[in-house]
Amino acid sequence: MTHESPRASSANATLPRSAVQSLQWEGRERGILQLLDQTQLPGRVEYLPCRTADDVWHAIKRLSVRGAPAIGIAAAYGVVLGAQPLESLGPADRASRVHAVCDYLATSRPTAVNLFWAIERMRATADRLIAVEPAKLLLGLWQEAVAIHGEDRELCKRIGRTGGPLLRGCKQVLTHCNAGGLATAESGTALAVICEAHTANPQLHVWVDETRPLMQGARLTSWELQQANVPCTLITDSMAGAVMQQGLVDAVVVGADRIAANGDVANKIGTYGLARLAEAHGIPFFVAAPHSTFDRNLPSGDLIPIEERAADEVAEVAGQRIAPQGIAVYNPAFDVTPARFVTAIITDRGIIQPVDNAAIDRVLGQ
Repeated sequence: MTHESPRASSANATLPRSAVQSLQWEGRERGILQLLDQTQLPGRVEYLPCRTADDVWHAIKRLSVRGAPAIGIAAAYGVVLGAQPLESLGPADRASRVHAVCDYLATSRPTAVNLFWAIERMRATADRLIAVEPAKLLLGLWQEAVAIHGEDRELCKRIGRTGGPLLRGCKQVLTHCNAGGLATAESGTALAVICEAHTANPQLHVWVDETRPLMQGARLTSWELQQANVPCTLITDSMAGAVMQQGLVDAVVVGADRIAANGDVANKIGTYGLARLAEAHGIPFFVAAPHSTFDRNLPSGDLIPIEERAADEVAEVAGQRIAPQGIAVYNPAFDVTPARFVTAIITDRGIIQPVDNAAIDRVLGQ
């Protein structure tokens, strides 16, 4: 399979902001996936039409679609796209083809567990339907992808309703990276909690970490909060400690890309430092994530694979070189925050507190 980039569509360039979604499926089982190209935000609202699994792979890899839940949903639809040309194949060949598409999409990014969770659901659906005629197989795969998409909308709403009360009494919160609707099917995880709290307290103010090196906080979170009319102020990552020291942060709320069985949390690089700063200043540190972000096959965060990305992401800003040629660059996309530094994990199934194996089992079930 090639890694050619999908072509951008200009038809939606002036789409009203209120209608922006991270991804949309057009048509039924033979439709196409439209992905909001988040690399263009906030300057342009542009959708990438994905017609093949290759298109989806490339979009995930280059961060056109990002955020653990959104990546999982996109991959599920990618399996549908990869299964569309199966009419001429027998059951065994169809099975091989679908499994190959699933394996291929799983190579797009290594850390966000929702990717693998969604792919395994699609694989199981294919295995269940592999003996039926190709049209019914394709229909079943599309229905499963639609179900994954719809479930995420509900999970986000539940996370918001569950976590909002934890911020009661808070005047100022801080968040890192982007865990809003752009990273999910609808209202987000961390931002769902923050927006729910803002509904109860319209004076709530949010400090937004810029989130180097790709500025997801500056480009995406601040943009989303503006659209939701939530008061917010952008800061550089290195300012977070000073803001806490000045008594201007009552809580930190972030999302997650993978959570181990013991509650260790992998999230965007810089999260671990925030957790330690919050601990030093006596500030609660909350993580918001759906149950699908838990990888209970991994005993601890030490086993979570951490993606290392290209040096240019650090050495360049918006395509402009800021570092000398030839300089060595280390660019891990995520870090791991040990469970002992997490005050609570807010899930669609309830609040995990304290964060340990027993509480996780109690809230999520055995």
